[in-house]
Amino acid sequence: MELRAHNDQVVSRLQEAIADKVGPKKYNVWFKGSTAFTLADGFAQVSVPNQFVGAWIERHFCDTIRDEASKLAGKPLDVVFTIDPALTKNLRKKQPDSQVAYASNNPERVARQQMKIGAPPPAPVPKRSFDDFVVGEANRLAHTTAVSCSERPGEQFNPLFIHGGCGVGKTHLLQAICNKVKELHPNRSYRYISGEDFTNQYIFAIKMQELESFRHRYRNVDVLVIDDVHFFSNKRGTQTEFLHTFNAIDVAGKQLVLASDAHPKMISHLSESLVTRFVSGMVVKIESPDYNTRAEVLRQKARKMKCDLPEPVVEYIAEHCKANIRELEGALYKLVALASVHKQPISRSLAVQGLKDLIERTTSVVQLSDIETVVALYFGLQPADLHTSRKSRTIALARGIAMYLARNKTDLSFPEIGRFMGNKNHSTVLLACRRIKKLVDEDAVIRWVTARGEQMTNVRAVLSELEEQLGNARRA
Repeated sequence: MELRAHNDQVVSRLQEAIADKVGPKKYNVWFKGSTAFTLADGFAQVSVPNQFVGAWIERHFCDTIRDEASKLAGKPLDVVFTIDPALTKNLRKKQPDSQVAYASNNPERVARQQMKIGAPPPAPVPKRSFDDFVVGEANRLAHTTAVSCSERPGEQFNPLFIHGGCGVGKTHLLQAICNKVKELHPNRSYRYISGEDFTNQYIFAIKMQELESFRHRYRNVDVLVIDDVHFFSNKRGTQTEFLHTFNAIDVAGKQLVLASDAHPKMISHLSESLVTRFVSGMVVKIESPDYNTRAEVLRQKARKMKCDLPEPVVEYIAEHCKANIRELEGALYKLVALASVHKQPISRSLAVQGLKDLIERTTSVVQLSDIETVVALYFGLQPADLHTSRKSRTIALARGIAMYLARNKTDLSFPEIGRFMGNKNHSTVLLACRRIKKLVDEDAVIRWVTARGEQMTNVRAVLSELEEQLGNARRA
């Protein structure tokens, strides 16, 4: 029995409940054809076609999914996300464009909604702690500096800038810092927010003429923690405002902690003033987890889920799922659900059979996601821009280079690359790869347009820099 086919009636009711809560327009854009649901022991699994869709749904609709799934199950459920590239086949032709357009316009929409309700949304509540963070060689330095910042905020490693690929533990450390500060220094204040929410609140403050209130909120805290600062790329107004915020906190000797998918110098269209300040403190990278770390993560998660996970199964999953923590958790959740569906204990044979498709696809998908993120950051775009059918010079060039790197750095076919990048057909990918190869053979200079005007660089130099970043992100 297919995992997604389990209990079709319950899943159908969940889909109807979500559609009723979020409205038909949002449901058609983000859920219809983009998701598949499974309810199993203690959790609701949401399968998505790629990280862009998954990240958006997780950020904006996770609470709705959790509430409705818990109602149907009659008990609290956790929500987990896994990537299933096969879902790209179900996307309607214009759906990726609709998703990107919706995401791109969201800051203004949020601002308009906030104007109606008269206040910005509450800051997210940090839930993670250092106690449930598994330390290994790949993240030991990041963990050590994070603990130090929480114990003695503002005294050293200031600012602390943590970067690394998706799902390696950056957000976990940021939230753990906040909770440790709250525990050790109850009289000190902290604020935890994402780069996107900081931007949205800044827009709202301008429209409502409440800049002073906004500035007081962020410049008078003892510890300011901002996730996904690469969202500031190409947003000059936000960058200027954050630069002043940074300076105010720094002068006051307070602590700044930042996280991004890329090193500060690799975030394109970030002002030199911000880059200089970001690298003036401690910049530390979290690598992909090594085997021992992956195995311990699985053991810890199994204990939390109160499931019996035999050591041969731990070894099998840890050996084959190497990219990040989310990949490991997704494999474990699927295995637990399979055992529940088939009413049999978890075993190595079940893992080999049940995770075969996931393991075959995951290696290339994660690598392609890394390529997409690195290329988008370099050209000052959001990864979502590469999914559109827009053909501006910058987007077309970035998309072409991403496809070229994907073809040369992964085992994916032209159709698979095309499906991942906005459901493009194989001929689009083929022609893009040929075009970039021709530029490389000619040692050509490429040009693209940004908010700061036209940029021009040798194509081989661009590819070399991108490949270096991908090499740093290569899994253990």
